[in-house]
Amino acid sequence: MMKPFSLVTAAIAAAFLALVPGSAAAKIVQLGQTATPISAPQCPKGTSPSKCFIILTRTTAVQTTSDGIKNPTVVKKDGWIVSFTVGLSNLSSKASTERSFLHTLDTSYGGTPQIALTVLKPGPKHRYTVAAESPMFHVIPFLGSVLDEPLSLPPNFTQFTALPVKAGEVIGLTVPTWAPVLTYNLASSKFGYRQSRKANCNNAAASQTAQLATGNSTQYLCSYSGTRVEYTATEVVNTPYPKKYVH
Repeated sequence: MMKPFSLVTAAIAAAFLALVPGSAAAKIVQLGQTATPISAPQCPKGTSPSKCFIILTRTTAVQTTSDGIKNPTVVKKDGWIVSFTVGLSNLSSKASTERSFLHTLDTSYGGTPQIALTVLKPGPKHRYTVAAESPMFHVIPFLGSVLDEPLSLPPNFTQFTALPVKAGEVIGLTVPTWAPVLTYNLASSKFGYRQSRKANCNNAAASQTAQLATGNSTQYLCSYSGTRVEYTATEVVNTPYPKKYVH
């Protein structure tokens, strides 16, 4: 599914683009978007639920390679993240089976599926520090659906919420509980991502490993090839006034 989550309302976004300090125009950049479109993950045909690995649990993920492009979500110029898109599986086409899966996953991983966009400052030895983070989005109503227009902000979210980003930072996806956002069995040389974990990488996180607070720093030592986390982010990049602009 293609699901854009708006971090600002349309009216505020329009005002924001007009009032960005020191800019004559604003450029829109899709971070993480490569040749392969964002899609809803699916289990390979004939794969049993216990052998299907589309669920990301209790971690923050950073896509390191997509379609052979290294660090596809790296920020090239300073700007603001205003929305992001996520592909979410519907788990099962049968309502009764889906309800059973939801109950099991909610019980196992501490609640209903939630996601947030995380701005990360990379450091040595695969260490990342949280520079900014969006609010949490509860996504259970949107599993398996297609939504083309931006979401409304949560009721308690009334202030301007675009995320500031600086060149060199990367965009990750945080999942404090679980979310069906992984597409796997892809070419190992062309797709890969890392999780904010240091050990026991072949199993689901036994405890919370997601980066949930600004300033939090940890190593991403669990690396997974042949897998894509289905997310992208939309950045508004500031374009400075020309030096000869007399006004």
